[in-house]
Amino acid sequence: MSKSPKLPSPERLLTVIEQMAGQPVLMCVDLVVDRFITGIPKRISREAPVLILEYESERFIPGGGANAVANVAALGGRALPLGLVGADETGKALLDELDSRGVPVEGILEIPGYRTPTKTRILGGGRHAIKQQIVRYDIEDYAQPDSAARAGWSHALNGWAAQQPRIAVLSDYGYGAVEPDLVPLLRDALSDPATILCDSRYRLSEFAGINGATPNEEEAEHLAATSLGDDFRHIDTIGADLQNALGTEFLLITRGSRGASLVLENGVAHLPVHGTDQVADVTGAGDTVIGTFALALAATASPIEAAILASYAGGVVVQKLGTATASPAELIHAVTSDSSVIENVKWDRF
Repeated sequence: MSKSPKLPSPERLLTVIEQMAGQPVLMCVDLVVDRFITGIPKRISREAPVLILEYESERFIPGGGANAVANVAALGGRALPLGLVGADETGKALLDELDSRGVPVEGILEIPGYRTPTKTRILGGGRHAIKQQIVRYDIEDYAQPDSAARAGWSHALNGWAAQQPRIAVLSDYGYGAVEPDLVPLLRDALSDPATILCDSRYRLSEFAGINGATPNEEEAEHLAATSLGDDFRHIDTIGADLQNALGTEFLLITRGSRGASLVLENGVAHLPVHGTDQVADVTGAGDTVIGTFALALAATASPIEAAILASYAGGVVVQKLGTATASPAELIHAVTSDSSVIENVKWDRF
């Protein structure tokens, strides 16, 4: 009979967090800008029944795959991103923001005529009150890497080879930068033992040769063509079928407030969430999960150790407003103050 994976002690998780510092992670991602414009309500417009805001501030935050990059950097890792941006205001703002966070940007290439995908959120509220989102509008575009872009990425990968990365992340939001045929390129750039993770919103099944994946519940249900539900045994069966179909060594299915399920070759570990049910904002939580999971694996954590740390990190960021990251200090505090995440892991053997 197969054995349950050994659950880590808090001390072991703290060691992994310490070892995350400086670990390189290759990241081929769809880059998105999350733009937040805030204002103070003035009055109702005479032109239409809409609120007029007095402009207060504006922020450009890494979103989409760029948020996964930002989370690796925030946790002390060395994010090495490959991606595409447009030669526009938001693309330049994103490059500046990543550079300010210590992320090398030589692998991020400007594509003429391409509009950097941007999600603009308008928020309003009193001067000293929490701002509430009023409306959002998106700028979306599509650009595949051509031969020149691939040559630029190969050049960047050659420059990073001395760092000997062993982990790579593919974050596919459907904007064209992340293609299934990039898997061999990343594997060739990795040192052994190499691990490639993938998070794809629409076509995870097309990424052959990956080692692991981190679909959310909706994506997993789409792949399985059935609802996961709340019965662990049903989730176990569906998870095992998905893992076999994808040919991965492990599968981390995130389920929001219901936690996550880590599918391994001999069973499924069901992880609870960290924190309370009072969630402030779930924006970008999945990016935090894959970023933390990948960085923990780079620090030689086992999949179950990496999944537990990702659960802690996800619980940290959903308590923050807007697109957010977790810091090592916040992750350390979460681990030392809440042992229930480890204690309440449920293991089902196949």
